[in-house]
Amino acid sequence: MTDAVQDAGAEGADEPPALTDGIHLVVDALKLNDVETLYGVVGIPITDLARLAQASGIRYIGFRHESDAGHAAAAAGFLTQKPGICLTVSAPGFLNGLVALANATTNCFPMVQISGSSEQHLVDLQRGDYEEMDQLAAARPFVKAAYRVHRAEDIGRGIARAIRTAVSGRPGGVYLDIPAAVLGEVIDAEQGAESLWRLVDPAPRQVPQAEAVDRAIDLLAGAERPLVVLGKGAAYSQADEQIREFVETTGIPYLPMSMAKGLLPDDHPQSASTARSLALRRADVVMLVGARLNWLLGHGEAPQWNPQATFIQVDIAATEMDSNQPIAAPLVGDVASVMEALAERSKPGRINAPAAWREELAERSAQNVAKMAGRLKAAETAQPMKFLGALQAIRDVLHENPRAYVVNEGANALDLARNTIGMQVPRHRLDSGTWGVMGIGMGYAIAAAVETGDPVVAIEGDSAFGFSGMEIEAICRYDLPIVTVVLNNSGVYRGDDPSASDDPAPTALKARHDLMIQAFGGKGYQATTPAEVATALREALASGRPALIDCVIDPTDGTESGNIAHLNPKGITVQR
Repeated sequence: MTDAVQDAGAEGADEPPALTDGIHLVVDALKLNDVETLYGVVGIPITDLARLAQASGIRYIGFRHESDAGHAAAAAGFLTQKPGICLTVSAPGFLNGLVALANATTNCFPMVQISGSSEQHLVDLQRGDYEEMDQLAAARPFVKAAYRVHRAEDIGRGIARAIRTAVSGRPGGVYLDIPAAVLGEVIDAEQGAESLWRLVDPAPRQVPQAEAVDRAIDLLAGAERPLVVLGKGAAYSQADEQIREFVETTGIPYLPMSMAKGLLPDDHPQSASTARSLALRRADVVMLVGARLNWLLGHGEAPQWNPQATFIQVDIAATEMDSNQPIAAPLVGDVASVMEALAERSKPGRINAPAAWREELAERSAQNVAKMAGRLKAAETAQPMKFLGALQAIRDVLHENPRAYVVNEGANALDLARNTIGMQVPRHRLDSGTWGVMGIGMGYAIAAAVETGDPVVAIEGDSAFGFSGMEIEAICRYDLPIVTVVLNNSGVYRGDDPSASDDPAPTALKARHDLMIQAFGGKGYQATTPAEVATALREALASGRPALIDCVIDPTDGTESGNIAHLNPKGITVQR
């Protein structure tokens, strides 16, 4: 609290009024709305805000780069259903954080980025203020909403609106601009306290219409080859029991998207994960639950999908319906309410997935599992070590540590880990998501460790790790139980690409990542065999301390762009 500067005068004179300022009001408003953690990078004009938040009992996690802090806030939102808060400086720092905020919006994660900024009257006349930028205008195209606070007395209102907007309906990223002058503005403390309020029911449930539920049930009941596709929206909803009840009661096979893995165990008899291509190509009625028919699902189009497929969609946003394919039965509402209604209204046994369909998928699944087992067996003894050799060692250790969260990014590292490492627990897998963004790794890992206290294993391609690798210093500074496993094949996609000049090839990389973490006080390992990977990972997890395992992978192993090489245009072959 800022003390008034005035002479009290003669004995018995009135006490000076208590004062406060914008910085205190921001912290008080955040605490009033149960914000427990801030992720950010300090500097002008928000350094004292971070100091005060920490002194007031809010945990502040400081990063080396704003994008990483933003990714952490986004992951915190996904894990907790409360907006993660990212604190950034103005102009360049704001822009760095905006990358993560836009990614959060695309992935439907609730997040609020609070940035200091220059005074608007200087910005609007382009007078050349320190880090001058119209940040509100820059943010608007990339976020769910953007607000600016012009007066200290509106700080409480601004924070309340930002939090409610981020978490209600379809979650997303919200930008809140608080100019330096507002942070420093001094007002009467009583007036300031009265300007703050606590949100009531910021994300109310949205119940679907009964006739819409019955329409969907009729379609599923008449299907010969029904399929449920679970997206990360289903995982975010935390409607685990409702989803399980519906799937198991109806017997419908289900296909989890990568961040929905674990809603039901990956080895569940109704899982179609290992028969994905057949399931999509043959399903005649498909119910999307918190999943969108975007590029990750081939836009619902042939040849990936059955061209005669009928779609049902569960989504909290009515505008998502019909975005790529006609939706025959739109179910608008939150996932938990919709799944409860579906389970209740289908209880008389109205839906029973045909046994022949389940058997067809099970047969294909067994064939694919056998093929993968052969590939894994060959990788066990291959030298130099292959991706699959390292990944099956990681898989086996993770099976012994079911509480561990898995963060995964890269090209081959992402695709192969997703297909090799099964999940048994919901919301324990975080990866590159809808945009396929590289650089989320360390931010997501830090958020998972901070928000849950559980161990985290970050499985990184060597290229992907480079985007946020400096944050291993933050991991060591806060002594977080994170083990980073770098699958190091010395290149982007692969490390054997020849150069067309005296410089290294555009895809070439070279690093001893295990030595990096040692500089910050963590434990570094280098592993050249699957056995060494397993030994190092067991030891690192048992220690509960920051560690990094640099896995030396065959430079020839890997494919360009992983499973999406078809999106990479090919020009005329370069002459070497």
